[in-house]
Amino acid sequence: MAVNRPKPLVAGNWKMNGLKAAAKELALLVKAVAGAKSKPRCDIMICPPATILSLCAETARGSGIKLGGQDCHTEISGAHTGDISAEMLKNAGARACIVGHSERRTDHGESNSEVKRKAEAAHRAGLMAIVCLGETAAERSLGKTIKIVGQQLKASLPEGADHKNCVIAYEPVWAIGTGKTPTVADIAKVHGYIRKRLIALLGDETGMKIKILYGGSVKASNAKELMGISNVNGALVGGASLKAKDFLGIIAAY
Repeated sequence: MAVNRPKPLVAGNWKMNGLKAAAKELALLVKAVAGAKSKPRCDIMICPPATILSLCAETARGSGIKLGGQDCHTEISGAHTGDISAEMLKNAGARACIVGHSERRTDHGESNSEVKRKAEAAHRAGLMAIVCLGETAAERSLGKTIKIVGQQLKASLPEGADHKNCVIAYEPVWAIGTGKTPTVADIAKVHGYIRKRLIALLGDETGMKIKILYGGSVKASNAKELMGISNVNGALVGGASLKAKDFLGIIAAY
């Protein structure tokens, strides 16, 4: 199979970090991208907390940097105190929404079927769904990585998924925020498996075009090596996306 190279995406997940002042870091990122001698060779996205999504959307307006949400409810509206619909994210300036992040699966008990419904809600609102997959340390130690990732992919993938409305993000749970990363061979194996499963589920053309991001302790010092792995089409970045300088170092890997 030929090496697949869709246009890369580097997405920053700010998680539960960022007050209004955090928009200053986004402004620095916008300024750096605009002042660069050449355009970035990847798409850039920031997923801030919903409370500052509108502010960040204004800050990034016209820059080419896209905004995303970190989660959404399955319904359009209703009696769901504290929840946010995909339509609300879209209205606030989002172009995408992360669904099924391991922290949502673990902290809120989200099942694969719920993740699928949330991805479909994102599509309903006209947002791209970034569907997260990944095994825990215990599952990895038992040699279940491929089995778990395969089950999550099949059961979480939304109906009608294609390269325009869906991105897959592989984030081994044990590597998120720990400073640990799988070996190059490990990542290549999992991403290669995901690619084969996408092709099997969606057909050759669609399966080859969907971006597969890697996430888990991605930083400027290891980005070039990680982003050079076959079937790694970008990164979902956590802590290193909070500061423009650190995030720019990862973008520079392309």
